[in-house]
Amino acid sequence: MPGRLRVRPGRPVGPTPFTSDWHKAPPEASTPAPRVELPAWLPSERTVSAFVVLILALTIALLAAGRGDRTLLGAGSNAVPTKSNGQVVAQVEAPRPKLGVAATPEAPAVGGGALLTPAPAIEYATAPLLATPPPDPAYDPMVDGLLPHFRILTYYGHPHDANMGIVGEHAIEDVHRLLIEEAERYEIADPDREVIAAFELIATVAQRVPGADGTYILDTDIKTLTEWVNYAADHDMLVFLDVQIGRGSVAAELEKVRSLLLRPNVHLAIDPEFAVADGQTPGDHIGSVWAESITYAQNELAALVEAHNLPPKVLIVHQFREDMIKEKETLRPVPGVQLVIDADGFGDPDLKTSVYNILVRDEPVEFGGIKLFYRQDKPLMEPSDVVDLNPSPDLVIYQ
Repeated sequence: MPGRLRVRPGRPVGPTPFTSDWHKAPPEASTPAPRVELPAWLPSERTVSAFVVLILALTIALLAAGRGDRTLLGAGSNAVPTKSNGQVVAQVEAPRPKLGVAATPEAPAVGGGALLTPAPAIEYATAPLLATPPPDPAYDPMVDGLLPHFRILTYYGHPHDANMGIVGEHAIEDVHRLLIEEAERYEIADPDREVIAAFELIATVAQRVPGADGTYILDTDIKTLTEWVNYAADHDMLVFLDVQIGRGSVAAELEKVRSLLLRPNVHLAIDPEFAVADGQTPGDHIGSVWAESITYAQNELAALVEAHNLPPKVLIVHQFREDMIKEKETLRPVPGVQLVIDADGFGDPDLKTSVYNILVRDEPVEFGGIKLFYRQDKPLMEPSDVVDLNPSPDLVIYQ
């Protein structure tokens, strides 16, 4: 069994997350690199530059003469991707997945890390990991998955607790009715994209007491989860089982719901906010997960899909601060699994849009999602505002 996930030892000092002060906080100042002095006997910079320009001009002239009208260093398929400021952007290649690899017990806890700070938008010449192609007439959900052909709309919470989201505020039939009404509003806002309704159920609940195993996790009973899964299947709906980790591990929490993940309409969600280190308490500290633990979940889901001939699984990872996913840039698509990074956290529409831009638009994610809060978001974003985000969210969650 993979070792327990290691996380940052504590919350950094600074403004309270998702407040205006926190949102506007400037990034930490960087230390300028020392200036390198060249020996006096070398030619001047101007002389060297002139010589290099001369050589380049002669080379280009010779190449142009030999190649006729072929464009050199143009905007064709081999053009180098650049940022808006002209800086070269490295192209990302997905490495071979390592099935079963998760965070190791000796992985060091990561300290520091800047709070989420809005940054200027980066324009990429290519976006190899953004999955927003137009719908394919030959679309096959058993092969291609649900995204981006459909938009998924979910209601979040715990069936037995009204304080944890709308799922627990009503009987299952009433939650379903309200969800369908919300889905219809999204189909009006974006008639070109059909909506699939889903429940996101908190399957393992982080708590402030350690419990018998010391993981600070309370498991939702399988009977309740199965009841909602069966109801969803009978009404052509999806279910996401949300695991909150506590002091446990992604691997251990996934095992608790593995039997339900064999159902074609059941998918997985990981909530890094509640994945805390030894000595920390969920709710008192903001947790995090390592990217390799997310990759472990991707590979386990992919293995289930292949072994049991299931349609591709969707994996949601919630995030509202950059340091909640360690080494996020190493995440890659895994065949058989569709990874969604959900921009979580509550606030006004401008703040939520800024966070979505930072965590989804400006970072290499496979699919993007956003979470809305009926009680805390003031004012609540309208469906038309949500679908107009760039890129338009593949998944929308209401709590």
